[in-house]
Amino acid sequence: MSEAGFSGWPPEALAWFEGLEADNSRAWFQANKATYDRCVRAPLEALVAELEPAFGEVKIFRPYRDVRFSADKSPYKTQASAIVGPYYVQLSADGLLAGAGYHHMASDQLARYRAAVGADGSGEELAGLVETLERGGYGVAGGELLRSAPRGFQRDHPRIRLLRHKGLSAYKLWPPAPWLHTAAVKGELTTAWLAMAPMVAWLEREVGPPEEV
Repeated sequence: MSEAGFSGWPPEALAWFEGLEADNSRAWFQANKATYDRCVRAPLEALVAELEPAFGEVKIFRPYRDVRFSADKSPYKTQASAIVGPYYVQLSADGLLAGAGYHHMASDQLARYRAAVGADGSGEELAGLVETLERGGYGVAGGELLRSAPRGFQRDHPRIRLLRHKGLSAYKLWPPAPWLHTAAVKGELTTAWLAMAPMVAWLEREVGPPEEV
């Protein structure tokens, strides 16, 4: 991790992503890797190191794409991202993204999720948490959606929207702005993650991790 304190991403960081989107090649990446290391990765390392004590273990994702099973053979991701405990942060040319939740659930997780959403107490609790997030300006997404009700549930179930989800996560996107180049990022990210924390706690309590294979 970087030893320097976090003071924001320099403007060159967003410009770097714009350049990568225009020329996603090994030649361009290698020619501009020093800018990536200094302006993109080092600030990300400093940021998550400061957030780790409050939110959990850090994992920074590599910039290389796994293209083995993809029709898109572009070698590099057009964002830099990390997880801090159950929380997610991403920087790209589009700005800053904060997120949390279970984007995709394994089959055993999905069974527990649907049972909890269908039950009056836990299901009404989750619906209230989602409503609070959306009123606060956060997005709530469910990954892949069923076209209709899952087996065992009626189409007119009061929480059919949540039951159709195959995952559940909250997110907030900030478009490029001058404050991204300052230490204010840490406060904005902290506020967003704390707003998402009750939904994360519900998922961890009612769904939990996937069973061992």
